[in-house]
Amino acid sequence: MESIIKHLVEITGYRDHDLLNISIASSLREIFAARSARISELSYDGTNSFLTSKVDITATGVDVIDQSEPIPLSDKLSEIPELKTAIAGRQAVIECVTDNEPRICLLLWNAEQLEALIELIGPGNRNLNTMEVLRGMLIVYKNFLALLDYNERDSLTGLLNRKTFDDSYTRMLRMNVGHHPLAEAEVGADQSETENKVEHYHWLAVVDIDYFKRVNDQFGHLYGDEVLILIANIMRNSFQPNDHLFRFGGEEFLILVHSSSLSDAHRVLDQFRTNVEQYHFPQVGQVTVSIGFARIDTFEPAVATVGRADQALYYAKTHGRNQTCHYDMLVANGDLHQEYSNDIAEFF
Repeated sequence: MESIIKHLVEITGYRDHDLLNISIASSLREIFAARSARISELSYDGTNSFLTSKVDITATGVDVIDQSEPIPLSDKLSEIPELKTAIAGRQAVIECVTDNEPRICLLLWNAEQLEALIELIGPGNRNLNTMEVLRGMLIVYKNFLALLDYNERDSLTGLLNRKTFDDSYTRMLRMNVGHHPLAEAEVGADQSETENKVEHYHWLAVVDIDYFKRVNDQFGHLYGDEVLILIANIMRNSFQPNDHLFRFGGEEFLILVHSSSLSDAHRVLDQFRTNVEQYHFPQVGQVTVSIGFARIDTFEPAVATVGRADQALYYAKTHGRNQTCHYDMLVANGDLHQEYSNDIAEFF
């Protein structure tokens, strides 16, 4: 009992999703003497469901997977056929054998929607007591996740809110270390490693709804709120689970995009713009957005990156709207003049 209380105290002591996931996975692995514990989150792109690994804990250590590529849920169902029946029956816990090894799968539901999957692989301490503890800890974990989401998400759209942006940006900077030419030179990365790293960049985009004030003035704030909700839904269906989507206030949104190249980032962002343009908003009709984006520099604070993306957005808004503009491209074409501001000094 003392050990269980210790685990519960540890789990409820965190205010961060990654640390909470590490805590619950570590606790369950220890209680069940499992070979490994893994947490994956579920996402939906409007057509298919995907699983994205978040935490994988083994005897050798903890692996927090910030930028895992999502896999189709169908792949996991092929690996563990019992999951299909469990999902259809909205079960919370199943036991099965995969590759001649026992496995316990925990399914986390939010109303009718499956949100996450926890796998305990090779549990060696499975009995009635531990299974009862498991169900109790699962309830605590779900309740605490709901509290974190309430604190971190915009109440209208369900997107991440402004106060979570700094932490997300800092995580992306950590992943970006080594991708910058100066960092690569300092660590002396060999040619093959450099070639692999340089392909992956991260981007920050600022999105603004065109003529949103007209929507509120002409149709009222209820329809304005509906436009915000629908655009947030289009956004979820336009980006990958490892991209981070924020409502930054009013009609402005921020996106942290994980892409392999400038062309990929521009394509994904412009496809989102097109998706909004082609959507018919009830009563309102057509709504468009303008987008400005900039590459995230490892040695630059968030305020500077947001500033560059905002300049690109301003250019889009003052040159026709309903377009996607890249800051560096505008500078290279002579459409914007690069400014070295005092943002960094002011930030501190």
